[in-house]
Amino acid sequence: SLKMASDSPESLMALCTDYCLRNLEGTLCYLLDNETLRLHPDIFLPSEICDKLVNEYVELVKTDSIFEPHESFFTLFSDPRSTRLARIHLREQIVQDQDLEAIRKQDLVELYLTNCEKLTAKSLQTLVSFSHTLISLSLFGCCNIFYEEENPGGCEDDCLVNPTRQVLVKDFTFEGFSRLRFLNLGRLIEGVNVETLLRPLASLAALDLSGIQLNDVGFLTQWKDSLVSLVLYNMDLSEEHIQVIAQLRKLRHLDISRDHLSSYYKFKLTRRVLNLFVENLVNLTSLDISGHTMLENCTIPSMEEKMGQTSIEPAKSSIAPFRGLKRPLQFLGLFETSLCRLTHIPAYKVSGDKNEEQVLNAIEAYTEHRPEITSRAINLLFDIARIERCSQLLRALQLVITALKCHKDDKNIQVTGSAALFYLTNSEYRMEQSIKLRRQVIQVVLNGMESYQEVTVQRNCCLTLCNFSIPEELEFQYRRVNELLLNILNQSRQDESIQRIAVHLCNALVCQVDNDHKEAVGKMGFVMTMLKLIQKKLADKTCDQVMEFSWSALWNITDETPDNCEMFLNYSGMKLFLECLKEFPEKQELHRNMLGLLGNVAEVKELRPQLMTSQFIGVFSNLLESKADGIEVSYNACGVLSHIMFDGPEAWGICEPHREEVVKRMWAAIQSWDINSRRNINYRSFEPILRLLPQGISPVSQHWATWALYNLVSVYPDKYCPLLIKEGGIPLLKDMIKMASARQETKEMARKVIEHCSNFKEENMDTSR
Repeated sequence: SLKMASDSPESLMALCTDYCLRNLEGTLCYLLDNETLRLHPDIFLPSEICDKLVNEYVELVKTDSIFEPHESFFTLFSDPRSTRLARIHLREQIVQDQDLEAIRKQDLVELYLTNCEKLTAKSLQTLVSFSHTLISLSLFGCCNIFYEEENPGGCEDDCLVNPTRQVLVKDFTFEGFSRLRFLNLGRLIEGVNVETLLRPLASLAALDLSGIQLNDVGFLTQWKDSLVSLVLYNMDLSEEHIQVIAQLRKLRHLDISRDHLSSYYKFKLTRRVLNLFVENLVNLTSLDISGHTMLENCTIPSMEEKMGQTSIEPAKSSIAPFRGLKRPLQFLGLFETSLCRLTHIPAYKVSGDKNEEQVLNAIEAYTEHRPEITSRAINLLFDIARIERCSQLLRALQLVITALKCHKDDKNIQVTGSAALFYLTNSEYRMEQSIKLRRQVIQVVLNGMESYQEVTVQRNCCLTLCNFSIPEELEFQYRRVNELLLNILNQSRQDESIQRIAVHLCNALVCQVDNDHKEAVGKMGFVMTMLKLIQKKLADKTCDQVMEFSWSALWNITDETPDNCEMFLNYSGMKLFLECLKEFPEKQELHRNMLGLLGNVAEVKELRPQLMTSQFIGVFSNLLESKADGIEVSYNACGVLSHIMFDGPEAWGICEPHREEVVKRMWAAIQSWDINSRRNINYRSFEPILRLLPQGISPVSQHWATWALYNLVSVYPDKYCPLLIKEGGIPLLKDMIKMASARQETKEMARKVIEHCSNFKEENMDTSR
C-alpha cells in the first residue's frame, strides 16, 4: 500500500550514495594539488553505482542548498576502465559543455538532458561520441544546444566590441545514431529543420515534439511501422496533421494536448477526428486531448448518460466516438476540457478537473515537462484540500513535494504548492504521515523560503511550518530554519503578518531546546534581531503580538545561557526594558515576559553588577507590588532581587534604595502570594533556584526559593517532584532545615516540600510483580 511505501526506510544504497556524495574527499576521492578531485586509483565502480551517483548528485545540487557542487565532479567518470555510466538524467544549469565532454568515452544508453540551458553546440559534437550506444535521448528545453559562438574575423578592436555572436548550427543530423529509439526534442528552438535532423534515424519508437510548430509532419510516416508513442503538445494542428497521425497505426500513446491559455489555436477537435483515431489506431492505450475545444458535441444525450452505475466499458461511454474502442484506455487526458465531467469515461486513469482522482492524475502526468499546467492542477488540489477532505493524502503530498522540488524556480508552482502543503499537513491529517514524509515536507518548504523572497511563498511556508511540533520536528534542520527566519525578520520592509508568524516560530524554536542550540542561534544574531524588532515597535508606540513574542523569545533564549544574557545587556536591552515599562504600563503579558528574561540575566553572577543601579533596583522593588498576570510579575521581580541579595551586603553598591528596605518589601510580597497559584512558567531545571538554599547571607532569597519549590511541587507534582528529586533538592532542603540563620517559616515550608515529594514517590512506586 502507498502508506507503507512512504514509511519504508531509505535503502542502504541510497544512504551510501548520499554519504559518499557529501564526503567525496573522505570516501571515493582524494584531492590532487589541494584542488582537483581524483578517484582513488584502486576503485572500479559498475554502472548501477555510477548512474546513481551522477543522478543523485544532480538532485542534491538542485534541491539541497547546503550541498556544494564540485567543479570537477564529472571528470571522476571520464575513464570507462574505472567507472561505467549507462543511464543518466541531467537537468538545468548544473550541466555545462565541459561536463558532457568529460564523460564522452562512456557508452551511454540513456541520456536525458532537461532544460540544460547552458549547453551549446559544443555538446552536439559530444553527443556524436555516444551515437553508437544511445537508445534514449532527451534534449527537452535545451534551448541553446543548436547555437555556437562564432568569432567574426577582422581587427582586434572590432573583436573587443563584438567578441562573439550566436549562430544557429544548420548541418547537424542524427547520422550514425543507429540504435536511437526514443527521442524528446520538446521546446526545440525555431529554425532547426526537424525533418532533416531526424531523417537518418531508421526506426524511431517514441518521439516528443512538444512546443514545436511544424506545418508539415508528413515525414513522420517513415516510421509508421515502428512509432508507438507520439507527443505533439502545444503544436497547432490542421487537417493534414490529423491525416498523417491516422496513418501511424502502431501508435499506443498519442498526446495532442495543449495549454489552452498559451496562445490562440485555430484547430478545433471534432467527433470525426476522434472517430478517425479510434478506427485507425487500433493499438491505442493512452490518449491525451487536454485543453482542446470541441467543435461539436461528442457527448451522448444526458438522459442516457446518467443511467446505471458508473462504468468504464466502451459500449456505455458518454463520449460517443470512444464507443468504438475494443477495450478501455489505460490513460485518457481530459484536463481543462468539458468531457472530464461526464459520467462514463472508458479509461482506467483520467486526468481532469472533476474530482481529486482526476486532479492527482493530472499533477502526476504533467509535472516533469509542463509546469504551466501543473500549477493549475495543484491549485485545484489546494481547493479540494481546503474545502473537502483529501482521500488520497499521501499520494497528494508526494506529488506536491515532487513538483516543488522539480520546479524550484517556478513562481506559480511555488505559490500554489506551498499553499497546498499548508492544508495537507494540518492536524486532521497528522496521524497518516510518517516522520520521513514530514521531513521531506520541511525540506521542500525551506527550499521555497530560500529561493523565493516573494511575500506569498514566504507566508505560506511559515504557516506550513506552524503545522509541525516545534522544536522537535524541525530539530534536524535547526540551524537552517533559524537562519531563514532571522533573514525574514531582518528585512527592512516586512509584511506584518509574516513578521508575526516568523517571530512566533522563532520563539517556539528556542523553547525547550538544549543550551548548545541556544548558543548557536544567539551567535547567528537572534538577540540583536529581537531587540531591533522591539525598538521598531517602541518607535511606533505599538505593543502587539510581535512585541510580546519578541520579549518571550528573548526570555527563552537566555534561559541558562549566559552568552545570550550578556548579549542582551551589551545591545542596550535594559534601556529597552525600561522604555517598554514606561510606554506600556498596563500590558501585563509584556511585563511578565520582560521580567522572566531579567530573571535569567540575574542568574549569571558576572552580569549582576550591571543590574546594580538605583534606577533598576527601584523599578524591581516597585514591581514587587504588581498584581499583573496573577503573581508572575511580582514573583519574577522577587526572583531577580533574590539573586542580587545572594551576593551579600558588600555587593550593594548604591545608597538608594537601602538593602534592608528592599528585603522588607520582598518578604511582604512573598507572604501576599497564594501558594496554590497556577503558573505561567516552565522550569527545565531547578539548578538556579537550588543555588539559593545553602547560604545564610540572604534568608529572604532562601525563602523565595523554597516558596517557588513548594508552589511547583504542590500544584504540578507529576512534573516537578521527579525533577526536584533528580536534581538532588531533598538533601539541600534537609541541610537548610538544620541551619541557624534560616527563618522558621522557611524551614516549615521546606518540610512540606520534602513531605510532598516522599508522598509522590510512594504513590508512584511500581508494586506490580
